Amino acid sequence: MLAESHFLKTTEAAVVADVEVENVNKLIDNHILPDELFVRNGGRRVLPGGCVAINFYVHSANILDAHTRRSAITRFLDRLRALEVHKMNMREFRRADWTLHERFVTIEFWDVLKDTVDRFEQLEAARAMVVVDEEILAGTAVLKGTRIPVYTVAAMVSAGVYMAEILEDFPGLDEQKIELAAVYAKANPPRGRPTSRLRLPAGATLSARRSSKSERPNEAAH
Repeated sequence: MLAESHFLKTTEAAVVADVEVENVNKLIDNHILPDELFVRNGGRRVLPGGCVAINFYVHSANILDAHTRRSAITRFLDRLRALEVHKMNMREFRRADWTLHERFVTIEFWDVLKDTVDRFEQLEAARAMVVVDEEILAGTAVLKGTRIPVYTVAAMVSAGVYMAEILEDFPGLDEQKIELAAVYAKANPPRGRPTSRLRLPAGATLSARRSSKSERPNEAAH
């Protein structure tokens, strides 16, 4: 049986499934996906396998109809319910075990499984990089080893500030830490603020400078 600590909040599930949190809530509230993939006691939680199901259901909508998508998820339901991402070794999984042949259609669940697991690991890395300590900025979430607030960095990313500018403002960071800060903030949005777009903390401002056109191609990774 999965440990309760392995369940994800809906905002975390949205990050892992690469969808908006509104999609997650709709799928749960309208019972579109099997209830066995979610927990409602004491607040809604999503099983890791539920994230795989959400990822598949949303991102295959332009290819498969709703009935086919739900049927495929139901066929893999037992595996999805028991999926323990923390104990998974992707090399031990065989692609054929996650392939479904439905008349003239072949569905490769392996691809969506791997994509979801990769995002789960990214979320875990983001969690490990953040520190919340009352002795540091009165408990403000900061990047480990710094006094840089996570939500300040994430707000800059959300606002479209170029990566080079963020690195200039915070030379102690690198691109990976900045990307993970954005992941953490989306998975753990500040209370009372929209999840889709983070705002800069009160009193913080963005620089008005912009990189020249010759510099921008090198920053396309952002």
